[in-house]
Amino acid sequence: MQRSEGVIARNPYRGVRRRKWGKWVSEIRLPGSRDRLWLGSYSTPEAAAVAHDTAVFCLRGPSAVSTLNFPCNVSPYLRLDMSPKSVRKAAAEAGMAADKQLAPPKMQQEIAMGAVQEGHKGEIWGEDHLFSRGQVQSEEELSISVDDMEILLL
Repeated sequence: MQRSEGVIARNPYRGVRRRKWGKWVSEIRLPGSRDRLWLGSYSTPEAAAVAHDTAVFCLRGPSAVSTLNFPCNVSPYLRLDMSPKSVRKAAAEAGMAADKQLAPPKMQQEIAMGAVQEGHKGEIWGEDHLFSRGQVQSEEELSISVDDMEILLL
């Protein structure tokens, strides 16, 4: 949070908070559960808000559009039937893409190397890295993972 004339400025984005060392982080509660889904840490608050919006839309559907930070920027390729791990991956990749566009030039190299992504102790869904050295995949590739498919053996 920034201080302005002795008053703490409130973060304008829903689902986003700032760490002491300046990174912006986002996480969301899973519907009908007390579990939280870690969405990542970013160098800009807007990128963290994009990650949050992506997760909210995937988990709650079109009825949640009015609660999004950027309702006009929701991807038309998002699926609503994804597993929590796939939601996290899609949200984190959307946030990283936004960070890459919005971060100051000095931070571009850090973002490309995945330095913005940190582990979160106590996280419900694991601490594995979600990115392949900062490469952002197409939105069609983000929409499904092995967790989402039901494999039938004939």
